[in-house]
Amino acid sequence: MSELRLVEPVVRTCAIISRHAGAHRWAIERLARTWGPIVESTAPSIFPASFYQETMGDGLTKVLVAMEPLSDPGELADWKTSTNAWEAEYAAVSDHSDSRPVNLDPGYVSQAKLVLATIKDRDHRIYLRDGIFAEVTLNYMKGRWVHHRWTYPDYRTDEVADFAMRCRNRLRNHLQSTGQFRRG
Repeated sequence: MSELRLVEPVVRTCAIISRHAGAHRWAIERLARTWGPIVESTAPSIFPASFYQETMGDGLTKVLVAMEPLSDPGELADWKTSTNAWEAEYAAVSDHSDSRPVNLDPGYVSQAKLVLATIKDRDHRIYLRDGIFAEVTLNYMKGRWVHHRWTYPDYRTDEVADFAMRCRNRLRNHLQSTGQFRRG
């Protein structure tokens, strides 16, 4: 019989996409207040995905943030359910004309991968529960982050790889200092 082993904690992340500076500020404040302080982030970058144009408009920018404390990766579906509710909440209280003024995509970085939560089913995604799927977007292999055929173009950048590396290093420092490395 197999023996259950320790599951290492992960660095919780969230992508924030909007064309409104106020929506970015609101999202960062909500994430920090609910999940913990922002400890890593990327600079805002142009987000050219045309499939969001109808609901979010033009001129979108994206920021990736990471929060502390470290988290249980088994809670990923809960994170996506929460961010979906926050998106709806912001849309209801904001004065933006867009039907979806902010998009929040939670995920995590482990030692071996960057995982995203999504509501869209595809051949490479694993169903979690409550309409939420998980996707391994990047893998850490031989000292670098590697993308897959399904990895979105905005996650194939050096900036995202640098962000993921900073998150991975933060996690490894924690695991080393607390003796929580998974063995075997």
